[in-house]
Amino acid sequence: MRLFAAVLPPTAAVEELAAAVAGLRQLPGADALRWTGRPGWHLTLAFYGEVDVDVVSELSARLERAAHRTGPFPLALTGGGQFGHGRALWTGADGDLAALRLLASRSESAARRAGLGREEHRRYKAHLTLARSRTAVDVRSYVEVLREFSGSSWTVRDLALVRSHPPRSGTPGEQPRYEAVARWPLGGAG
Repeated sequence: MRLFAAVLPPTAAVEELAAAVAGLRQLPGADALRWTGRPGWHLTLAFYGEVDVDVVSELSARLERAAHRTGPFPLALTGGGQFGHGRALWTGADGDLAALRLLASRSESAARRAGLGREEHRRYKAHLTLARSRTAVDVRSYVEVLREFSGSSWTVRDLALVRSHPPRSGTPGEQPRYEAVARWPLGGAG
């Protein structure tokens, strides 16, 4: 199964972001982007890819320990940017980014200790993907609008293990489906 560790924003934060994205989708050229759906909005901490079912329990035990060792922390969705010369548009995060990076690092370590090969290590960049494109798209106007976006702060209280179900129908615009298969309270959040 295809898995990743993530922070899932609460409903109020998702609603604020949805209002901002609705404005972005009215900008010229918005139809050139494949917009992500609200059910899939998350801050990925560590991507694991395909994981054998027999490894999931060990990975889960190690993620539970990582969550227990990390205290709750404040976070807000804010701003925005692009990756890959207009191939991905995202909103960022503000708040206790050191705690978020620590949780991401612990989520990666959990995978290594569970026996998942993690050769590639990238510096963690907190972001929530809003739209993608197969070709380079000029998203400067979107980034400009996102610079003004500042969502309300909330307290991150848990770590989620999420399963990604890729689109299967072949219907244009079909979104992957995400399913939280486990959630663990952060230390002191229980």
